[in-house]
Amino acid sequence: MVRRRVVVHGEVQGVFFRDSCQAEAQAAGVAGWVRNTSAGTVEAVFEGPADSVEQLVGWCRTGSDQARVDQVDVEHEEPRGETAFVVR
Repeated sequence: MVRRRVVVHGEVQGVFFRDSCQAEAQAAGVAGWVRNTSAGTVEAVFEGPADSVEQLVGWCRTGSDQARVDQVDVEHEEPRGETAFVVR
């Protein structure tokens, strides 16, 4: 079990990034959350099996069909026992 916090920079708000992220996370069996920030980025936390979490981090590098991702910052965190994936 691993946990990653990502901040996605680029054209990522208003392009179905959060909804697409939630669908990808649920399909991969990953828990956590995703939200827009006031800085115009998207922040997400992924928690689950290492391979599945890394799959989601990789997805963030391209994002939804309409998104333009310029940069993804990734931080390693201690798992906290997330049980579902939600859009905040």
